[in-house]
Amino acid sequence: MDSRQTLKAIPKVDLVLEAATAEPGLAALPRHILVESIRRALEKIRAGILDGRLTSVPGQAQLLADIAAEAKAEQLFSLRPVINATGVVLHTNLGRAVLSAEAAAHAAAVASSYSTLEYDTAEGARGSRHAHLEKILTRLTGCEAAMAVNNNAAAVMLIMAALFSGRELIVSRGELVEIGGAFRIPDIMELGGVALKAVGTTNRTRLRDYAQAIDREKTGGILKVHTSNFRIIGYTEQPELRELSELARAGGLPLVYDLGSGTFTDLLPLGIQDEPTVRQVLKEGVDLICFSGDKLLGGTQAGLVAGRRDLITLMKAHPLARALRVDKMTLAALEATLKMYLDPEEAFSKIPTLAMLFASPSELKAKAEALCRTIAATGAELELEVVATESQTGGGAAPEKPLPSQAVALKSERLSEPLLEERLRKNEPPVIVRTFQGRLLLDVRTIREDQFDLVAAALKNAVA
Repeated sequence: MDSRQTLKAIPKVDLVLEAATAEPGLAALPRHILVESIRRALEKIRAGILDGRLTSVPGQAQLLADIAAEAKAEQLFSLRPVINATGVVLHTNLGRAVLSAEAAAHAAAVASSYSTLEYDTAEGARGSRHAHLEKILTRLTGCEAAMAVNNNAAAVMLIMAALFSGRELIVSRGELVEIGGAFRIPDIMELGGVALKAVGTTNRTRLRDYAQAIDREKTGGILKVHTSNFRIIGYTEQPELRELSELARAGGLPLVYDLGSGTFTDLLPLGIQDEPTVRQVLKEGVDLICFSGDKLLGGTQAGLVAGRRDLITLMKAHPLARALRVDKMTLAALEATLKMYLDPEEAFSKIPTLAMLFASPSELKAKAEALCRTIAATGAELELEVVATESQTGGGAAPEKPLPSQAVALKSERLSEPLLEERLRKNEPPVIVRTFQGRLLLDVRTIREDQFDLVAAALKNAVA
């Protein structure tokens, strides 16, 4: 039978619909989902015939099974949880920081009820949404005032527009970074109406370069950008932050620091030396600092700004502040997360990002061995081994400093590495792994213990 005759044998949608509604499992589906699933299944048959993969139309039993699979896929949420077995703690593609149970619960409670978003219960009058985070941020950082917008790029843009529009901003050539997704510091400055005045060279910028660039008529301030996602090594030079602060103060100029990832936690125990805390930066005399909420902080996406009250007041009053403001769920999750930092012991035990980053070698080894036993207990035909590996912080932080970790390395005699990876990725929930030297690695740093059974079931299904 040639392809034209085979195509003619594809049944019509209404005939398939009649057969499908006789099946209890399919008949229970909403009609629009069932019809769309039938159309997709038939279109795949048509495509298979045209490209030569199919030489005949599948029988009714197979067709109904294909429709059921299409219907299952149709009902899945596009944005849904996955199991991160890559070892990258702040995986941008997988949503960056995982919220604590407390932060997620508080966000859900606020989302499912009316709230005090802009209402002051003490005064019985309108309140400010900025107040929910400002008090905690001033305690944690020692700043005078603070606010939040929807991400750190938005924070930089608001700073530019509210404080320096129509003026020049001095920045080192070595700090004209691309944040990610082709979003570059010079572009943000231009959008904010600020004229960029680059000084120094890519690898060496001295204090006198900044000093010589100050123009009393044109200069609005000095911008310092933390180069967290890359390093320039070798023949380099940058002035100390305290020196830059003194220069700015002498010229009556604000010094703004774009910290990028941002942390309240000293990362030196991890061997990460170039990630200062927010409080440390402000102590050096910086007037305004901005940083992310969903990276090293361990909260949800936001751009947090802390510093001088007069500068923050101008930002809050700018029209862009309304366009870039965060919603009640973000504020709730961030408030719950920030409150934990008031008690460091609670922060390390409850904020998943910190717990994953600071997991000890013995903890990781025990987790890997437990996961290996759980997988082996399923009887899945796999070669399993606990191996040492390296995790990454992710989120643009400390890319040159891997974290020693432990993983379960696995291999199937029947399935190729790419096919096994694909089946895990298409599992529900998806299990996202990394590959190394012909084996799949399940890095336990980013896998919760309550996910072990799900990982094992996914592997059993993949090789069955």
